[in-house]
Amino acid sequence: MRSPGRPEPSRVVQRQFWRLIATGVTTVEASLAVGVSWPVGTRWFRHAGGMPPISLAEPTGRYLTFEEREEIAILRAKGAGVRQIARTLHRDPSTISRELRRNAATRGGRPEYRATVAQWKAQQAAKRPKAAKLVTNEHLRDYVQERLDGTVRRGDGTVVAGPAAAGWQGRKMKPHRADRRWATSWSPQQISNRIRLDFPEDESMRISHEAIYQALFIQGRGALKRELVACLRTGRALREPRARTRNKPQGHVTADVVLSQRPAEAADRAVPGHWEGDLIIGTGRSAIGTLVERSSRCTLLVHLPRMEGWSERPAVKNGPSLGGYGALAMNAALTASMTRLPEQLRATLTWDRGKELSGHAQFALDTGTKVFFADPHSPWQRPTNENTNGLLRQYFPKGTDLSRWSADDLEAVALTINGRPRKVLGWKTPVEVFAEQLLSLQQPGVASTS
Repeated sequence: MRSPGRPEPSRVVQRQFWRLIATGVTTVEASLAVGVSWPVGTRWFRHAGGMPPISLAEPTGRYLTFEEREEIAILRAKGAGVRQIARTLHRDPSTISRELRRNAATRGGRPEYRATVAQWKAQQAAKRPKAAKLVTNEHLRDYVQERLDGTVRRGDGTVVAGPAAAGWQGRKMKPHRADRRWATSWSPQQISNRIRLDFPEDESMRISHEAIYQALFIQGRGALKRELVACLRTGRALREPRARTRNKPQGHVTADVVLSQRPAEAADRAVPGHWEGDLIIGTGRSAIGTLVERSSRCTLLVHLPRMEGWSERPAVKNGPSLGGYGALAMNAALTASMTRLPEQLRATLTWDRGKELSGHAQFALDTGTKVFFADPHSPWQRPTNENTNGLLRQYFPKGTDLSRWSADDLEAVALTINGRPRKVLGWKTPVEVFAEQLLSLQQPGVASTS
């Protein structure tokens, strides 16, 4: 066995460290609490991808603890024999004899029992390396990588390259106000559950979402390239607490279009045709409209190009908005998107309190879609849309110019999002559920929801 140099702290200390991490304290605080330096604690955290690499359950009494090994070292230094040590620790003499023979330090030329070295040797010997499933099953690995890092395509199958993004930097791959690389980007949970539908008879094509996360996060697994964390929505190479951002809606609405007036059938998601909408904002007053159907979770992206005269003359106070999402431009773009749908599938639209939909009355006349507005500072009242906007930020990060993408590009991203399986849909895709809704509308005797 190789020399450990300075042996690492015992498993007892490491378990205590990871228990503190689980309570939400920082790496530095957890390190100081268990008596190791903060660089050591930081290294543990980063090498393990923020996940405990060992079981946090206490070992059974079958194995010698670090405290018992310290007692053995003290008694041995006092000249105690094997049987005397065994009686003191209430252990079998053969256990003590085997411990002294196997785990004694030999670097000085003759055996000398030291508790830290003995604990390190015991931990090394107890390891049972096992190859990860993604390493041994090439077909499974290719399936996972294709769903994580596949290409974005238009409806005709042509590849959309997306923006030129920064390369792997070894840390967080969700840059602040910069482009991210486009990929299919299924979540590990979506991959884990969809594979059961794609290969119902092949038991070898099974993997848990946790195994995929570990293959990405834990150094040394070797199954998936760690830079594939860029395909995760968070882009993190470590597990960290999520930070919530507060939506800041503005504008005003009348009493007849507040959320409390929305039909009850829209709340329970049983009837299709009820939508949630919002804008995702980019630099230079660029934006993309997002519409999500509450029942099927099907997403429509609304192209909002800048209007004629943008950047050609100074902005006029209280003049027309040329950025692409003023009231008139917004109404025209939303009307074009909604009127492509059957009348039964455009019953209501729930929006936040942004002024871009201040012309909602005309929009309702043009489309037959009744508009309702969520309460101020209440993004949870549009949960499907908020979740979808989080997904779309993987393709359209904050701080980037969103006007550069054409309607065809937006359609390709929408097809990608709608092609992801969803847990809430029984791992069907929104496209599949939306197609079922359209088919049901074509059947005679189906009641209208408009």
